[in-house]
Amino acid sequence: MSKKLPLEGIRVVDVTLVWAGPHCTQLLAEWGAEVIRVEPRSRMQPSTRGTAAHITQAQVDRAKGTGSALFMSFPDNEAGERPYNRSPAFNSHARNKRSMTLDIMTPEGQEMFRRLIAESDVFVENNVPETIERANATYEELSKVNPKLIMLRMPGYGLDGPYKNYRTFGTHMEGMAGHHHIRSYPDLDPSMTGDSFTGDAAAGVQGAFAVMLALRQRKRTGKGQQIEMALAEGFIPYMGEFMMDYSMNGRITEPQGNRHRSHAPHNVYPCQGEDRWIVIDVGTPEEWSGLTEVMGDPDWASDPMFGDPVSRWQNQKELDSHITAWTRTQERYDLFHRLQNAGVPAGPVQNEADAYNCIHLNERGFFEELTSPDTGTRSYPGLIFGMSKTPNHLRRHPVALGEDNEYVYKEVMGLSDDEYTELENKGHIGTDYAPGVP
Repeated sequence: MSKKLPLEGIRVVDVTLVWAGPHCTQLLAEWGAEVIRVEPRSRMQPSTRGTAAHITQAQVDRAKGTGSALFMSFPDNEAGERPYNRSPAFNSHARNKRSMTLDIMTPEGQEMFRRLIAESDVFVENNVPETIERANATYEELSKVNPKLIMLRMPGYGLDGPYKNYRTFGTHMEGMAGHHHIRSYPDLDPSMTGDSFTGDAAAGVQGAFAVMLALRQRKRTGKGQQIEMALAEGFIPYMGEFMMDYSMNGRITEPQGNRHRSHAPHNVYPCQGEDRWIVIDVGTPEEWSGLTEVMGDPDWASDPMFGDPVSRWQNQKELDSHITAWTRTQERYDLFHRLQNAGVPAGPVQNEADAYNCIHLNERGFFEELTSPDTGTRSYPGLIFGMSKTPNHLRRHPVALGEDNEYVYKEVMGLSDDEYTELENKGHIGTDYAPGVP
């Protein structure tokens, strides 16, 4: 079996933020690419290493149980000396990467950035287009330095058009694509669905795939190229059946929530305990028979209003009321196994703690431990796929800010000690954020 990972020898420059871009470079790094994050000390990249550079413990305490908890939650609920290295959101996608500090919005930073690009294969960014233009880091500029460069651009709405410079998060893109409308509940407006960021997750995989295609094309032709991947457009094909239903039939799909367009029952039902739930999906007469058998063949199940799939679908509210009264008396894992044994698609709804303790995931060795100077030893979600002839595992802890400055500047870019010191003095190089950065 090969011990060399498929992307070894490929260097990726990473100027990404939030999740879509970092998830893309995470996948590239996990399979061997040397991914170098380029991060400024002069400002925080929004919602990436957290919300603020110098967070106090009092701020952390106030954020508990609020909407800010995602970026204000730290190991053991302690901000620590370098909270920007301790954010769970950042740690989730920063493993196996390197970090250098450099402000590419300044003339000195742009000069150094070009030196790095000249020694690299791929550049990935998911900023608003005008930011990259102000940094003089467009493909037109960088390809002059490195004609073989592959540049993946992941703007929210594309590199041209009236929405070009709209800043966006995953939830905005999903709203524009119609996902929020379809997954909302019939009795609630779309704002009540909560954030899922499915568009960001999809974009990370799509971006890594696009880079693979461009690398293969470069191997054939010797030429680099720019990849434009508008995130909102990239998510619309996931809505393909609904888009085509409108195109072909003029139908606008109504909010579905947990409903299915033909299956009933099809919902999430409460079980014994606090906030414990099970998913049940019945799509065939055989599955309905299996469910009624596990329920003990209650009298209500023989009512004509539930006598066939169409009737059950038309009377979902009443059907769910009966099933809910029964599932409330059941332990979810026991019920999960009994339903599965009866041929009924079902499964417990697991929270994070349940997932970490899942007997299936642990028997497969899915979670892996990494030890970081800033977060200690933690268990991380593992690789999203495995290859039978290419063993792989998580190799390096989530990278700290500026952790690889000397390696990148001196070994990759060839700077002398004097040049390195000069950039330090100008504030580009360091392992913390500059004083005054909030």
